[in-house]
Amino acid sequence: MSRPERIGAALQAAFSPLHLEVEDDSHRHAGHAGARDGRGHFNVVIVSEAFAGMAPLARHRAVYAALGDMMQTDIHALSIKAQTPAEAGG
Repeated sequence: MSRPERIGAALQAAFSPLHLEVEDDSHRHAGHAGARDGRGHFNVVIVSEAFAGMAPLARHRAVYAALGDMMQTDIHALSIKAQTPAEAGG
């Protein structure tokens, strides 16, 4: 399973999102000091009822927690857009 697939599977299991996108942006950071250790850069868009009532920082912390060890072993940088369905317009 690829890194984006593993990230997606972890987020799917934790949040049962209505919408989920995981983009591997690592190629744009080749040669970057943080990318030399083999970890990647990713963008995540996730829409879930699980974020209702959570402040933005709490949503990001919940995503980091769901990704667990991948934050140390696979992910160098993670851009997160976490919304409720109402915020996403749906």
